[in-house]
Amino acid sequence: MNSISPNLNIMIRASEKASKVLVRDFGEVEKLQVSIKSPTDFVSSADTKAEKIIIKELLKAKKNYSVISEEIGIINNKNSENIWIIDPIDGTTNFLHGIPHFAISIALKSNNEIIAGVIYDPIKDEMFYAEKNNGAFINNKRIRVSKKKNINYCLFATGGSEINTVQLTTRNSGSAALDMAYVAAGRYDGFFQSNLNLWDIAAGIIIVNEAGGVVNKINLSKNDKIKIKASSISINEKMLEKLKNF
Repeated sequence: MNSISPNLNIMIRASEKASKVLVRDFGEVEKLQVSIKSPTDFVSSADTKAEKIIIKELLKAKKNYSVISEEIGIINNKNSENIWIIDPIDGTTNFLHGIPHFAISIALKSNNEIIAGVIYDPIKDEMFYAEKNNGAFINNKRIRVSKKKNINYCLFATGGSEINTVQLTTRNSGSAALDMAYVAAGRYDGFFQSNLNLWDIAAGIIIVNEAGGVVNKINLSKNDKIKIKASSISINEKMLEKLKNF
């Protein structure tokens, strides 16, 4: 295994621990009690349980770090410069319909920069991770973005209504975190989407960057909705040209 920092090790362990709950509940998805946050945004008891486990594990190791998490919101602790950013299930709608495409996403923001990220797909047992200046990996194997140069042969991930507005070959998988991870691994050539939250893409930002990709500049200090455009370097300009009106 490549050498990783204690913080990244904690993040990997927390995601593995929480995944046991998700895998078990995914197997009994029809029995889950689901409360409706909004028509398109369900939250399940699995989400809440996984979040509790992740926060407990992270704060056990670094009790002063602050937290931003999808379900619980913001926990302001003594150390406000270091913040765990957590999405216990990215792809909740997939999860609730028995579609095995969702992930746990954990990032560490330090002095307003993402310095480590983990995206774990428990069903496929794929652990994507990266930390600053140390490369990006899947299950200990180095990953790099795609090298394709002809945009007509490229495949892009997106979500929401954007899928119909651009002349690109696209897929809408229902998990922004995994879309970012797949760009890093060269499975997708790029990803673009608007109206995202920080926890959807925080871990993906560093994983794509460390895999040699490009992500548009994002203000990490605001809690505004985020528009993201991420891709390999070789296709970035062509993708941005196609996304002029996006």
